Amino acid sequence: MWRSINLPLLVILTACSFGPRTPPLNVPPPAPPLSNATPSLRVADAALQNGAPLMALEVADQALARNGNDREALLRKGEALSMLKRNEEAEAVFTKVLALDPGNTRALIGIGRLRLSRDPSSAAESFLKALARDPRNATALNDLGIARDLLGEHDAAQDAYRKALAIAPDDLPARVNLGLSLAVSGHPKEALDTLRPVVSMPDLTPRMRQDLAAALALGGEDDAARALLAKDLDPERVAEAMTGLAVLRSYSSPAHSGP
Repeated sequence: MWRSINLPLLVILTACSFGPRTPPLNVPPPAPPLSNATPSLRVADAALQNGAPLMALEVADQALARNGNDREALLRKGEALSMLKRNEEAEAVFTKVLALDPGNTRALIGIGRLRLSRDPSSAAESFLKALARDPRNATALNDLGIARDLLGEHDAAQDAYRKALAIAPDDLPARVNLGLSLAVSGHPKEALDTLRPVVSMPDLTPRMRQDLAAALALGGEDDAARALLAKDLDPERVAEAMTGLAVLRSYSSPAHSGP
């Protein structure tokens, strides 16, 4: 069993990343409920879902110019700012939502995601508050699993991922995160059993492929890991990633295992 999640995740992020990865592991993108939005905010929803946060931000700001306390517009603005990595602004917006609507699930998830990398304990508290209001929120469960993995609480993380999958069996981020968590916590066979069904799925994101490749490499399936990494990285970066993952795998030796 791994002594700590910090070094393993650091190696994975360093080895496999080809762009910003904050927060680490697979966090689902914003998926606002379109039926709850005004026609203008549906444009913001579509922009968020299609990776156009500047457009979403402009639409949200237009709505807020009419009503500065429009909670739905504030949520879209916070999510757009998060995608733009304007984290302090995003957290201020989500905090305003919570002042208007204490316990707002989406605002709590938004704040938790912003805190994942710098303060996973605080992030976990935010996700738990969201789950207290909406216990079947698969997104909050997946994010809680990430926070727990970052804290080294692998069993609890895996429990959260499994609960998310029980609610949403097709939740790819939760499945990939479960496999990666199993791999870094010394259960490579379970990790491979969890991940093999999704290796060839066409809708994997680059981030999912990176985490999936890490789990495959930890399970000894280097060829499959290389093939996945090669979809997004040039040969030199693939070689660097595999070297880093080999170092990570060495930590599962008896010299690095717990009692």
